[in-house]
Amino acid sequence: MEVAKINPQANHEHVCLLGCGVTTGIGAVHNTAKVQPGDSVAIFGLGGIGLAAVQGARQAKAGRIFAIDTNPEKFELARSFGATDCINPKGYDKPIQDVLIELTGWGVDHTFECIGNVNVMRSALESAHRGWGQSVVIGVAAAGKEISTRPFQLVTGRVWKGSAFGGVKGRPSFLAW
Repeated sequence: MEVAKINPQANHEHVCLLGCGVTTGIGAVHNTAKVQPGDSVAIFGLGGIGLAAVQGARQAKAGRIFAIDTNPEKFELARSFGATDCINPKGYDKPIQDVLIELTGWGVDHTFECIGNVNVMRSALESAHRGWGQSVVIGVAAAGKEISTRPFQLVTGRVWKGSAFGGVKGRPSFLAW
């Protein structure tokens, strides 16, 4: 835990967002996944952390940024943060990973699960590009929940990793943004 003094004239409604959600979402894109210009990205869940991940992907100059949520009312805001494609999985009769693979040819370079749903964590991994795609788990699942997948998903080069606080290691790395 660290404490940082903030300028008393700073807008406290904005500054408080940096304490967790914004830092976690943007940091996962920049620090954990290291998204590069032109990379494709899929963000599962458009709450505060997911929207911050969308913003981080835009900052990283990602190519296609897929924003995925079952609530289409979140799509306009996601587009304003930088999403290029908004998808409601309920609008399809197949798993979302199949939809993303069809839309991209092979899957996306980076996926971010921002919900805490173990089934979505698996879908996010299976949406990642075979050979080099990586899936970052940000959402926290309920106590006792376990994630699983077929070993083939990892043997073919996908990477499954977690991210806490966006990989930010205290004030020095936070201030670099």
